[in-house]
Amino acid sequence: MIRLIPDWLLYIVVISAVVLLLFKLDQRADAPEALPESESAQLGAYLGPPTMYDPEILVEVGPASSGLGTAFAISSSGWWVTARHVVDDCDRVGLIVSNGQAVPVDDVKVALFADLALVKTKQAPMPLALDTSERHFQVGQRAYHVGFPQGQPGEAYSRLLRRETLIARGRYNIEEPVLTWAELGRTANIDGSLAGISGGPALAANGQVIGVTVAESSRRGRIYTASPSTLLRLLSVEQVQAEGSPAPRLTPENYGQEADDLRRGLAVAQVVCIAGGESPRS
Repeated sequence: MIRLIPDWLLYIVVISAVVLLLFKLDQRADAPEALPESESAQLGAYLGPPTMYDPEILVEVGPASSGLGTAFAISSSGWWVTARHVVDDCDRVGLIVSNGQAVPVDDVKVALFADLALVKTKQAPMPLALDTSERHFQVGQRAYHVGFPQGQPGEAYSRLLRRETLIARGRYNIEEPVLTWAELGRTANIDGSLAGISGGPALAANGQVIGVTVAESSRRGRIYTASPSTLLRLLSVEQVQAEGSPAPRLTPENYGQEADDLRRGLAVAQVVCIAGGESPRS
C-alpha cells in the first residue's frame, strides 16, 4: 500500500514557483546554442583514469534548505540514486509518484566521499541498468540527462569533454572525480539553469546509466556527472545490489519522448526535501 506524505509536504511542491537552487556554479538567461551535428558526432580518444593533474572546479554547497531534485531507480527492492546535496540534512524526504501523490523515503544513505546518495522506498517499478565500466568512454560520446529541471519534466543532451576534479566546500567538504560534458541541446521551454535535474541519470545512447548529474555551469554550457566508478564505490560501501534494464536506445531525435516514458514508468522521479522545520506559508 502506498503511504501518502502529509498534505503540508505536498503543498511545498505546489507553491514552489521557483525551484530552490541547492548546488550551482553560475547561471545565465539562455541555454547554449547546439553545436553542429557533424562536430558533435565526432568521437575522440578513449578517456583515461582520474589523475592528480585533472582540472579542478570549485563549488560551494550552501546550507540545507527545502527544495526539489531528481532520483532514479536502480533495483525493484526500492533503492534509488540521487545527489547528496539534494537530500543531505533534510528533515523529511519523499518521492513524487503521480499528481497529488508521494511516498516517504524510509532511509537515506549519503556518500561521505562524493555528491551521491541512496534513498530507499518500499519498491521501485522500473529500475535502470548501470554501466560502471569507464574503459570504453570516448571523448565526444553523448549523454542524455533526464529529470526535473526548474521543477518541471525536462532533459538535455551533451557530449563528453574530459575529466575534472570537483571540489565542494561549505555544508560538506569533498573532492571527487567527475565527468565534464558540453551541452548540445535541451527540450523546448527550458531556459537558463537546469536546477532540479541534480540526481538524475546520465544515459548513454544504449540506454544504460553512465553517470549521475550533480552540477552545471550554464554560462559555460557545462554539465558535470559523478563517475560510474564513484557510484559503484557507494553501492559497495552500502552493500546495495543494483539490478535493472536499459532504457530504449536514445538519439537526439527521440530522447524527449523516451525521457517522458521513463518518468511515467517511475524509472525517474522527483525528490522533495523539507529542511529546517519549514512549513507552508500562506
